[in-house]
Amino acid sequence: MYGISTRKQALALVAQGRSLNSVSRETGISRAALRSWQRHLEPSPRMAAPDPGPPADAPAYAYLLGLYLGDGCISAHPRSGYYLRIACADAWPGLIEQCREAILRVRPGIGFYVQTKQGCVAVTSYSLYWPRLFPQHGPGKKHERPIVLEPWQRAVVEAHPWEFVRGLIHSDGCRITNWTTRVVGGERKRYEYPRYFFTNKSDDIRRLYTDALDRLGVEWTHCTRGGAPFNVSVAKKASVALMDRHVGPKY
Repeated sequence: MYGISTRKQALALVAQGRSLNSVSRETGISRAALRSWQRHLEPSPRMAAPDPGPPADAPAYAYLLGLYLGDGCISAHPRSGYYLRIACADAWPGLIEQCREAILRVRPGIGFYVQTKQGCVAVTSYSLYWPRLFPQHGPGKKHERPIVLEPWQRAVVEAHPWEFVRGLIHSDGCRITNWTTRVVGGERKRYEYPRYFFTNKSDDIRRLYTDALDRLGVEWTHCTRGGAPFNVSVAKKASVALMDRHVGPKY
């Protein structure tokens, strides 16, 4: 059996772009084991490494937390440990790459893989400790249960609010161009303006988003559609400029 440090060192070689054959020849570890570690880095609980504690990279964690609250879930492995899955639309390859990078920065050396689904991919990573890093994990849909940050999570979000907002926008938000018409000099003309939307059914998650915007000086309004206040809009010119500087459109 190989320890966690050996597994991380082998996967680090693979992450450099080397083939499984090359890494196997250098380390003596079978290709089958390397493929397995890409999905399940950590050994069984009986030989598991100690709890890694706080996330290794706080800004990356703030971003990943935003992604998780929007389009993420944690599910138990049939034997032990947990899967973290973040759904990312195929239309935004940059988002998929940023999600993978955030996972690796939060848990350096951890394995992950991408599951292809219709219209999206699920960036998936296995760990014994995902529920400790995301204690909002629980049964049922997020909007049907309370979502409250732990004190250490609040400290991370308050220290890195733009990363948190960026993660939320990249999961459940968008930057669009709205248009309207105005009468100028007696002639009706089309007027276009950029706008950010964030949509989530959870009152708690929307409040986390708007609280962060308040701390950042970004003006926002609720947009009620069909009687449901699920949409938060940022449309004021100065506030959109702030969002463009720190968040920007998906790509």
